[in-house]
Amino acid sequence: MGTDGSAVRALAGPVVLRGRTAPSRVLFGPHVTNLGHRRSISPRHVAYYARRAAGGAGVVVTETASVHDSDWPYERAPLAADCAGGWRAVADACRPALVLAGLGHAGSQGSSAYGQQALWAPSRVADVASREVPMAMEQPEIDALVAGFAAAASLAVEAGCDGVEIEAGQHSLLRQFLSGLTNHRTDGYGLDRSLLLRQVLAAVRAATGDDHVLGLRLCCDELAPWAGITPDSAVGTVRAVAAWTDYVVPVRGSGMTVSATRPDLHTPPGFNALLCLPLRTGLAGGDAYGYAEQRVVLQGSVVDPAAAQAALDDGVCDLVEMTRAQITDPDLVARVRAGTPERIRPCTLSNQRSQVRDPRNPVVSDEAEPDAGHETDPVPAPDGPPRDVLVVGGGPAGLEAARVLATAGHRVRLVERSEVLGGALRLAAAVAGRERMGVLVPWWERELARLGVRVDTGVRVTPADLDAAGAAVLLATGSRPGPRDYPCDVPVLAAAEFEAAVLATGHADAGLPPGPVLVHDPLGDWTGVGIAEQLAAAGRETVLVTPDQVAGTQLALTGDLAPANARLERAGVARELCSRLVGARAGRAVLEHVWTGEQRSVECRAVVDCGHRLPDDALWRARPHHPRAGDCVAPRTVHEAVLEGRRAAAEVVRGEGGRGDRSRARAAQPPC
Repeated sequence: MGTDGSAVRALAGPVVLRGRTAPSRVLFGPHVTNLGHRRSISPRHVAYYARRAAGGAGVVVTETASVHDSDWPYERAPLAADCAGGWRAVADACRPALVLAGLGHAGSQGSSAYGQQALWAPSRVADVASREVPMAMEQPEIDALVAGFAAAASLAVEAGCDGVEIEAGQHSLLRQFLSGLTNHRTDGYGLDRSLLLRQVLAAVRAATGDDHVLGLRLCCDELAPWAGITPDSAVGTVRAVAAWTDYVVPVRGSGMTVSATRPDLHTPPGFNALLCLPLRTGLAGGDAYGYAEQRVVLQGSVVDPAAAQAALDDGVCDLVEMTRAQITDPDLVARVRAGTPERIRPCTLSNQRSQVRDPRNPVVSDEAEPDAGHETDPVPAPDGPPRDVLVVGGGPAGLEAARVLATAGHRVRLVERSEVLGGALRLAAAVAGRERMGVLVPWWERELARLGVRVDTGVRVTPADLDAAGAAVLLATGSRPGPRDYPCDVPVLAAAEFEAAVLATGHADAGLPPGPVLVHDPLGDWTGVGIAEQLAAAGRETVLVTPDQVAGTQLALTGDLAPANARLERAGVARELCSRLVGARAGRAVLEHVWTGEQRSVECRAVVDCGHRLPDDALWRARPHHPRAGDCVAPRTVHEAVLEGRRAAAEVVRGEGGRGDRSRARAAQPPC
């Protein structure tokens, strides 16, 4: 991105909303965090939002709070009646950013498990996910809902918020009233589906007064044109409510397409630009109708400042929501202002840590920035007199450890046995559809070069080398393939070996022998699904074998489960479900049903094994007094590798060798 003054003024410069000045045009949007204490905005929320405001976010919208106690969509969902103190603390902590309270009601997309009440909805249409039939709201419930929005908005502005943002997007009762998919009413709320939204916005504007910001997050495309909200119908809705609102955030998705609102890395960034443009055109010349000052906010996986700037330059929008990008790097706007956008930690859009609407209640975070969501935790850094440190291993754990150590002023040498850095992450980025995972590697390379870290590749380290290093040592030696419990006389490649061969040969099928390929997937994560897609795209007949009832079952956690199975279907990948691989001989693989034990065979000329890996810990076992991090402790995700790299960096400086992977205080990156 360019660093000229116009770019700074546009993206990182101020914008006025309802007479209030936001210090930048970058919005940090509402999202589930699981940071709450019971149903209130907690001190953890405050620290989380304050960190993004300190990094330059212009508008901070808090996690959507339920406006009525009939709505309890997930265990730690905020309730507006319990949020006044938290909103006040967030508003005080985030100045000069504008702080808006997110307000909504999930309706039939909520849960009856917590509140033990029937779900509210416009009509008796069962939710496609929970299959629960909701209660059709009558006038008393509608009146209570409108009053709840008004009371919540009044509470928010009395607490010091600059205004509110009303949720009429994905998980929203207001969207359900707007949609023919869920609103089958024959009364006024069915004949005029925007009636409830107008009543809510009018009541909220009356409650907040004319000097507070009122934003609207509005579904403008349910991706179901036969009955749902469409971009054309959304323009009329925006015009109808613009007299009350100051900005609109057009989003997409319905109960049938939940993942469409914040999709993972398979969807190109900035996809909602196509929704913004019709709104901008439809609002043009609206002085006489009271909507000339309506601002449009671009939402939709916008993670690159250059793309955000281009959207502003092209007149697509007036502000840009960069929520996941600011989870990954809270200092995004500050780095743009400083003229160093290349230092922004890139967001992978994997959703592995940011998608947390989940019964397990995981805390929101980011795989490359594990301190996100943990701002109130102790954060010892690798401080102390400068030391010489040898980091062995150039995967995520080693790269992050080296970066943190060098940032703290230590003299760092990093050695990697392969010819390139990145470790398993580079191989993960070679899997079909996962290319964006690779954006972290060049960022680490740039940071290590900037910090003066000596990097040596193609170097194998022995125990004797560690003894002679004359430096503190940190081991991040990665992982190796796990054992196979089935006999094979056909070629078998572990997933990492397969992708290494893809990179080495330039062939998407890694040069496997002709004939059908069996992808053995006992994990059910992105690996097996992605490799199966990759092989099918290369023209290979592919069979995916999984013990689960659906392929890629763990992708439900990232929002990619349904899209992934749709991609497999389109690619022609055969899915052998509820099955395990018994063995492969003479060109046929024997599969066994995990429930019945029934066996059958399929044609197979090669196997790609996507099973568990084991620590490559031979060096640590030879010298177990050295701290270790990442996959050589236990193979997991980038998040754990980065976190352990930081922890081990602090440990090695403190000279606490030999503690291995036992519990340590959390170590964060020092200020950069």
